[in-house]
Amino acid sequence: MTQYPDIDPIESQEWQEAISDVIERDGADRAHFLLDRAVQQARAAGAMLPFSATTPYQNTIPTDDQPEFPGDLEMEGRIRAINRWNAMATVVRRNKVSSEYGGHIASFASSASMYDIGLNHFWRSRSEHHGGDLVFFQGHVVPGIYARSFMEGRITEAQLESFRSEVSGEGLSSYPHPWLMPDYWQFPTVSMGLGPLCAIYQARFMKYMHNRGLIDMADRKVWCFLGDGEMDEPESLGAISLAAREGLDNLIFVINCNLQRLDGPVRGNAKIVQELEGNFRGSGWDVIKLLWGRGWDDLLEADTTGRLRQLMEETVDGDYQTFKSKNGAYIREHFFGKYPETAALVADWTDDQIWNLRRGGHDTQKVYTAFKRATESKGQPVCLLVKTVKGYGMGTAGEGQNTTHQQKKLGEDQLRAMRDRFQIPVSDEDLAKAPFVQLNNAQKAYLADRRQALGGAFPVRHWRDAPKLEIPSLDKFDGQIKGTGDREISTTMAFVRILTTLLRDKKIGKQVVPIVPDESRTFGMEGLFRSVGIYNPLGQNYTPEDADQMMFYKESKDGQVLQEGINEAGAMADWMAAATSYSVHGVPMIPFFIYYSMFGFQRIGDLAWAAGDSRCRGFMLGGTAGRTTLNGEGLQHEDGHSHVLASTIPNCISYDPTFSFEVAVIVQHGLQRMFVDQEDVYFYLTLMNENYQHPDMPEGVEEQIIKGLYCLQPEAKPAKKHVTLMGSGTILVQAIKAAEMLKEDFGVTSEIWSATSFNELARDGQDAVRWNRLNPLSEQRTPYVTEQLQKASGPIIVATDYMKTFAEQIRAYVPEGSSFTVLGTDGYGRSDSRVNLRRFFEVDANHIAAAAMVDLYKQGTVTKAELTKALKKYDIDGAKPNPRLV
Repeated sequence: MTQYPDIDPIESQEWQEAISDVIERDGADRAHFLLDRAVQQARAAGAMLPFSATTPYQNTIPTDDQPEFPGDLEMEGRIRAINRWNAMATVVRRNKVSSEYGGHIASFASSASMYDIGLNHFWRSRSEHHGGDLVFFQGHVVPGIYARSFMEGRITEAQLESFRSEVSGEGLSSYPHPWLMPDYWQFPTVSMGLGPLCAIYQARFMKYMHNRGLIDMADRKVWCFLGDGEMDEPESLGAISLAAREGLDNLIFVINCNLQRLDGPVRGNAKIVQELEGNFRGSGWDVIKLLWGRGWDDLLEADTTGRLRQLMEETVDGDYQTFKSKNGAYIREHFFGKYPETAALVADWTDDQIWNLRRGGHDTQKVYTAFKRATESKGQPVCLLVKTVKGYGMGTAGEGQNTTHQQKKLGEDQLRAMRDRFQIPVSDEDLAKAPFVQLNNAQKAYLADRRQALGGAFPVRHWRDAPKLEIPSLDKFDGQIKGTGDREISTTMAFVRILTTLLRDKKIGKQVVPIVPDESRTFGMEGLFRSVGIYNPLGQNYTPEDADQMMFYKESKDGQVLQEGINEAGAMADWMAAATSYSVHGVPMIPFFIYYSMFGFQRIGDLAWAAGDSRCRGFMLGGTAGRTTLNGEGLQHEDGHSHVLASTIPNCISYDPTFSFEVAVIVQHGLQRMFVDQEDVYFYLTLMNENYQHPDMPEGVEEQIIKGLYCLQPEAKPAKKHVTLMGSGTILVQAIKAAEMLKEDFGVTSEIWSATSFNELARDGQDAVRWNRLNPLSEQRTPYVTEQLQKASGPIIVATDYMKTFAEQIRAYVPEGSSFTVLGTDGYGRSDSRVNLRRFFEVDANHIAAAAMVDLYKQGTVTKAELTKALKKYDIDGAKPNPRLV
């Protein structure tokens, strides 16, 4: 910042006294208003005023604005001390059994006061009177949350003993995992960066539900607890501008600034608090800093020279960390001793008094004040920057030390020091065991009263009472079940028609949530702009350039489409918010998230995994799917592996349909499983932008479509030269074409099988093999794919638009003795026509037909001359480079 000379010190002093007078007479808010107006006027007149996104390194809320604490400070302090001990004991006792269990002590030690205040005074559970607040707990603090529930009687001592020992079914999960503890945890958060991103979109979706009249949001809040080191993840800050832009005043970020990440300081040479304040204030958030506890108030009031404030500003985080890893004498010498004025402030203080100066996050009253102010903010989200000490209370075991994050064990001397510091009622004889400590009756009653006043237990996940939906029967999609005749359409268009049917359904139409990351026109969904509108909490305060067209760009406060811009991660977080609405709000929503398939599981795979953990229910649609369908786009856009990645998520059910009736059957089945049977699964369907004719649905194949395989075109009288051709997606159309070529050119007959899901076939096969292995004396099970292919004859040729691994999954379940050849699109994509791409990747009709002839030759069914003729006719080049390697 440029420094200008003071040409009139007397006038300068008058201005400063005037501002001081306003603050004293009318308060800081009035002074802020006047200064803001003055700055606006100066800038309008051409003054080049400097900009600063940060405020002084002090508490945002003055001491005079601190309200009366509504609880019993002494009682809460005793309970919190016991909670700290039990949280520590949870980890220490498990690691006495084995160091394999791990766990974390230091993170909760630094943030115990914040969680205590939240659970005692702010976080309301869902009840008949209130929708409940949502809290994204920081992953590493869970021992403290379990310890709190233990004190409340919600978790048993046996469960604490089984922390991170879950195989028996009685243990407690390492981090917040709804999949493992479905009645307790609401959101998985330990994959760093996903918590803040998802919290923003949960808050946004809550307002979406409210604005559409589906819930009464009232004063519900979404709280997200983060570590300052976690803010380096790009997802942590990636959506903060959206939160401000949409005025998410139901959102509160609490960033625990203990100045340490996992292996060292977050910003050793700078200040993470100031950096984060600039980021959030610059993005439009209300930022509240809580840096210093009450002991500092007297020192700051006595700081008439301003030197202490200067010292606070210029001291970097690396030094602040070092101070709290040492002792009072060290702080006296290396901090206060830097200037005579600051040394004088503590000249008559003992070293213990200096050491007992607390950071703001360990001052219960100040934490309460900051939380209360955050809940009262209007019109913008709030970021609380709370300064703490990592490992607070752990002493020589790791307080403020670089190794504290990895601290799992405490020696007897360290346990004794912690016991004495927090006055824990544990005898010397029992100390080495690190026993759990129960509350006395008065303490139990206090906690029970606090939670009763806030609606009940917390954390808790509500899902058992989620209402079932009345979904349409399959005949409602009659237009997709019937063939298209001579008309050619894509499966993307078939899906859009299905979606339109659902949106118009009187029973569930309002609960359908279309989600698109700025590709609506690519997927033929622009008609939804006019029919249901694009959600925007501000409405549409402009005239769109296409207002005179039938399908103009229409935004509205109650719009139904979530149009996320060029932002797959945000759209996925939106989808997760909708897909967990049944448990978060008690109102099941049906989200359909459609996107370029290449930008799905590859780009947002961590979120897709978290969606499974979150027990999401909804549909993901990978559009323009396959390695050769999105011709012209090239390497980065062409997907040949999303189904392989989808298979890694246990409760993701994935399909690669070819025809519109397959899409209709799968969607209707998914609705039944998720919203009637209420299974915690979600569906992934790949859709193509290639147009071709779609036949009528064969009679009675619905169940087979769902299982993953059915015979589309049986051969009533197979010839001696006969093959089974199998495929999925658009490449099944190539297989059908290959069958026609083989019959015309060489008299080879074929049966055509549609494999709607190789992933489901493989899972079924694996399940059958497992059953047979574990139950060798019981009736043995036959995999579904084995049963079906026993009806087939001749060599089996499989071709897909995906890596060979996709179809190779079922090789183990092909009937013994059957020839099984897989064609796939291994390698990077290319920009070219579909014809050339399929030729390049060897999955076109020519390669399918040639592969069939090779297998027939190996069987002795066709002659060498016939094979030679086929290879020439189908232009097969044996010296062609492997597409995987070029």
